[in-house]
Amino acid sequence: MRLAVLSDVHGNAFALEAVLADIQAAAPDAIYNLGDSVWGAADPGRAWEMQLEHAPPSVRGNTDEFMLSAVAELEPSTRLYREFLEGQLGGVPPELARLPVSLSVANGEVLLSHGSPRDPWEYLMFSGEVLATPAQMRERLHGAAAKVVVVGHSHTELLDTRLGISVVNAGSVSRQKYGDPAARWVLLDKGSGGWTVSFRRVEYDIEAAAHWAEWHGLDGVQEARMLRTGRR
Repeated sequence: MRLAVLSDVHGNAFALEAVLADIQAAAPDAIYNLGDSVWGAADPGRAWEMQLEHAPPSVRGNTDEFMLSAVAELEPSTRLYREFLEGQLGGVPPELARLPVSLSVANGEVLLSHGSPRDPWEYLMFSGEVLATPAQMRERLHGAAAKVVVVGHSHTELLDTRLGISVVNAGSVSRQKYGDPAARWVLLDKGSGGWTVSFRRVEYDIEAAAHWAEWHGLDGVQEARMLRTGRR
């Protein structure tokens, strides 16, 4: 069994297109998407259409909740960004409202979530800039019985084994953090010895994405800077 997992597309159609091509070449049995699908400005409408066709969101991301919140509850800058995205997407995608916080797949062996299995805003593997302690991980895993737990949210590729569970952060398709702007996804492959994890990095047309953001996006200059530098 081969599972492709991507996360944090953040409305970047250019990065997603390259990731989907790389996934197709790997020929997985299934593709899963860990959310934060639309909150970004590199052609988010096209990015959403591609996700619906090839990699629909599997779980809800924290920024997906901005699209679902009552407008009056949002801070002014967040409200403006949502209005921009609604214009790009033709409204609030109804699919977002149906997403769970976590999803069990592969006969219960793999658990997917955006942040922690209990909260898309909670970092599973980190406390600030350091790794979470075993006690913190135990609490945040919320009784997970899976062999592998895969998350996004921190935009950081990482594999760790805690409490008998392999915990994987898939990295992000867009808005990288540490200076390498390549898009990320992860491949899980189950063999006779259990699950193996392969982190994938994919080059894409960053300049095209940055130019789209500059010409069409809200806060497009900032978005373009993040895409070009790979730093948030």
